[in-house]
Amino acid sequence: MMKEFKNYEEFWPFYLTQHSKRSTRLWHFIGTSFVYVCIALAIIFGNAWFLLLAPVIAYGFAWISHFFIEGNKPATFGHPVWSLRADFQMYFYILSGKLNTELPKLETQNKIAK
Repeated sequence: MMKEFKNYEEFWPFYLTQHSKRSTRLWHFIGTSFVYVCIALAIIFGNAWFLLLAPVIAYGFAWISHFFIEGNKPATFGHPVWSLRADFQMYFYILSGKLNTELPKLETQNKIAK
């Protein structure tokens, strides 16, 4: 049974705890990067079928990392909309270097490992 959250701000720290291993976050980053590759391919080739590949590839990378690296159930299963939003937030936080300021907040609470 998934934990219930009142709002996204409450969900975000939980989401990060479900991505405690750096390699899990890397697999998510790669998968989310492919979303942009698929969008670019759809535009370049004028073929919307590439857009259907985006979630398959992104979720494939993410779920593999949860099952084989993190050893937990993806948050998407219980909170699909907030999880998608959090994935893109984590992606852009990684790109901008902001994730390094988010993780220590949780580490001090012994909730996540670097």
